[in-house]
Amino acid sequence: MLNHPKVIDFQKISSIIDEEKSKGHKIVHCHGTFDLIHPGHVIHFEEAKALGEKLVVTITGEKYVNKGPGRPFFNDSLRAKSLTALECIDYVVITPYPAAVEAIKAVSANIYCKGKEYENTSNDVTGNMLDDVKAVEEVGGILRYVGSIVFSSTKLLNGNFSNHSPEVKKCCEQISKQYTPAKIREIVDSFSDLRVLVIGDTIFDEYETATVQGLTSKNRILSGRYLYEDRQAGGALAVFRHIQSFTPHVKLISLVGREPWVDDTLSLYFEEDQDLVIRSKDFTTIRKRRVVEPWKEGSELNKLFSVNYIDDGNPSQQTEDKVLNTIQENINDSDLVLVMDFGHGVMTEKVRNLVQDKALFLAVNCQTNSNNFGYNIINRQYKRADSFSLDESEIKLACGQKKPDFHIELEKLKTGFASKYAWLTRGAIETIGLHLNEKNNCPPLENDVVDPVGAGDAFCAISSMAAVKEIPIDLSTYLGQMAGAQAVKIIGNTDAINKGSFLKAAQTMINF
Repeated sequence: MLNHPKVIDFQKISSIIDEEKSKGHKIVHCHGTFDLIHPGHVIHFEEAKALGEKLVVTITGEKYVNKGPGRPFFNDSLRAKSLTALECIDYVVITPYPAAVEAIKAVSANIYCKGKEYENTSNDVTGNMLDDVKAVEEVGGILRYVGSIVFSSTKLLNGNFSNHSPEVKKCCEQISKQYTPAKIREIVDSFSDLRVLVIGDTIFDEYETATVQGLTSKNRILSGRYLYEDRQAGGALAVFRHIQSFTPHVKLISLVGREPWVDDTLSLYFEEDQDLVIRSKDFTTIRKRRVVEPWKEGSELNKLFSVNYIDDGNPSQQTEDKVLNTIQENINDSDLVLVMDFGHGVMTEKVRNLVQDKALFLAVNCQTNSNNFGYNIINRQYKRADSFSLDESEIKLACGQKKPDFHIELEKLKTGFASKYAWLTRGAIETIGLHLNEKNNCPPLENDVVDPVGAGDAFCAISSMAAVKEIPIDLSTYLGQMAGAQAVKIIGNTDAINKGSFLKAAQTMINF
């Protein structure tokens, strides 16, 4: 934290403002990221200060900034230092929250100022502005729009200060030449009318956090001390949650057991009529328990080992019939059928045949994991896919080669499935996308990885919606990569991709 008399701890700002008000001072408040201070900001602050006696500027803490990978460019101390240098600013506060509501309530200013560009509510892609207005009203303040000259910090940073790799910058520049931020919002907003049916294995990821104490003295077993644990919605349920943020017309067909905790847990994620999950007493709810070390900021989550709770055989005939009947009743009403096949029991041969025969648009993600390695291979299990995505190990298994030409083998799979879209995600290297006779290579947009679990699922969720909307391959791949970039910053499947945050990041990265 910057040691400066103007910089106030978030927990202390309320009492300081109370003291200022007791002296009869009118308080004005501005909030933002303020990553790069430019003349537009200076004028914004000067016009705000003219409305009162004391100006408080709160900035979003660097851990909570949501402007896409690589932002903020300047850390908390440097941003605070830039602000304290301005004479018109009386107090600077670093806010430990992603939005402004908590800061508005803490400061309780007489006047809260936003830039004139926010007078047009369509510019607020996150929807936070409505929450800001409500918070200002609750504290008895009024809202004013200031800033007679407007510049964009993002454009200045992207054009001159970007800390992205040359490959990422080139990719974003190319996207920016074809699509404006407004166009990207229009395209993403269009997903809201899609009727999506997700079919596949629901997996509950359980993270048990422990500190490693060392090896036991006799058997040399890794020893740890339990700290805490949490359960997350993964697999097809995670993909359902991602899509739910973009369209309300999404349903999930899956299979779980009758364990006492299951219904209460599932109820957390569904709106009315979205839950088509079959509960079967002869099926074990899939749980993947990972023992992990406490996460340390700036590093990837370290996993020690995993124990899976999975049935060794197929579901009973009665249970399979319930799955088939539920699909028959819903598949004809779906613009997109997205199959998330983890090889854990839901996607039997009969189920695969039914969705391939009936789906209007079929997107397939057939995954390889430790439980099915060598068996759940996409071109052995499926004959049709209008779009599909797979990773490097999965395409090697599909083509039977250790060092394949990835473009050639992806094209072969695409031709074999008669697919419109095909994607190969290669982790930290690239994602290859194919559409008709077009191809696209997109680098990873985020290299500061917290946890890669679920990144491919997030990519598949967004790219599949883009595919059914026939979005060009360069943009559909970029949008999928942006979803993956957001997913790798989340531990496991703790949270789903949020449309507002996703859209803001996607727009920010191409703002040149």
